[in-house]
Amino acid sequence: MTHVAMFSIAAHGHVNPSLEVIRELVARGHRVTYAIPPVFAEKAAETGAEVKPWHSALPSPDDDPEAWGTTLLDNVEPFLNDAVQALPQLIEAYRGDEPDLVLHDITSYPARVLAHRWGVPAISLSPNLVAWDGYEKEIAEPMWEEPRRTERGRAYYARFRAWLEENGITQHPDAFVGRPGRSLVLVPRALQPNADRVDETVHTFVGACQGDRGAEGDWQRPAGAEKVVLVSLGSAFTKQPAFYRECVAAFAGLPGWHLVLQTGRHVDPAELGEVPGNVEVRSWVPQLAVLRQADLFVTHAGAGGSQEGLATATPMIAVPQAADQFGNADMLQGLGVARHVPAAEATAGTLREAALALVGDPGVAHRLRDLQAQMAQEGGTRRAADLIEAELAAARGGEGARAHRSAPDDAPPGRRPGIGRSRDPA
Repeated sequence: MTHVAMFSIAAHGHVNPSLEVIRELVARGHRVTYAIPPVFAEKAAETGAEVKPWHSALPSPDDDPEAWGTTLLDNVEPFLNDAVQALPQLIEAYRGDEPDLVLHDITSYPARVLAHRWGVPAISLSPNLVAWDGYEKEIAEPMWEEPRRTERGRAYYARFRAWLEENGITQHPDAFVGRPGRSLVLVPRALQPNADRVDETVHTFVGACQGDRGAEGDWQRPAGAEKVVLVSLGSAFTKQPAFYRECVAAFAGLPGWHLVLQTGRHVDPAELGEVPGNVEVRSWVPQLAVLRQADLFVTHAGAGGSQEGLATATPMIAVPQAADQFGNADMLQGLGVARHVPAAEATAGTLREAALALVGDPGVAHRLRDLQAQMAQEGGTRRAADLIEAELAAARGGEGARAHRSAPDDAPPGRRPGIGRSRDPA
């Protein structure tokens, strides 16, 4: 029995995309361990994986989003701090139980260090966009120009390089983080900027890996609801009572419309004021179940939500809050299936106008159906599992050079795509 070890952080947007892949590997007879902080232990265990718990120093999913700070260094320093303190825990957790292959989220720096120490293949499971040829010059270098000049920025890089060198890795930190040796991209190729310039010998787009989600619960369309709109800002950026009030004002007065408003844990429903009967306010909803019956999705355009909107052929209003969401919103609008509405412009009138235009446009519906079909052809969960098994077989047969390699020491510096606007990348 082969042993596959998965490593991630305690964030919904980083754990959820991997779960169906793990479930499939377990179903195929592999022994899978999942190294994850306790807050996500139950979710990981439901896949059939054995949980290897470890303590994280990152803000938890229940913390106020402001805990992530506002600057680029605010965003990235916690991941390095967490990696440094997590590595000894993970070394001990896997002592005498080393895996045959490492799977890891893009934020799990210790996973790549461990794979190097153990001499086993490492595959990144990317829940969002990946770097393309020219990404460093076009995005990373301008984004890092100012922070690199600061004492704090120089100290960050010095500490990162020292930590890597202590563990026998001579790569530059940017290449270590942003240029994995092998990557499965768990989002549709349609959402990838400059997809024609992505190295597909490294990155394979397998698309959305979604299960039936029945364990999350069901949702029924209310009788008499001619149109259903779901508003959700995901799990990390939900402290937006003013935005929710605009949503209520936008849709409450539309005849035949029903609004499902997910507010998260940081907003008291009383902050919304008077809520009419056609508005359903919840702290959490089974998002995919609602989208399968919805006519419109108002989303922060996170990678998970964006692909769920495409998978269910639901028109979207994208109101990005942070990180890769701005780029996703532009991509969705460019595909002709969404409107990108900046948060500062998301008034009731603007939201209502965009909603009526999208839902009433047969061209939008046609493009969504085409994209839905394209996504289905990417293979999803089964293809991801097939590719992981192929890497295992190559490594066992002595042909695993690609699986074992990490980016060369002189690889161009890169930064994990999706970080830089603000806060948590989830």
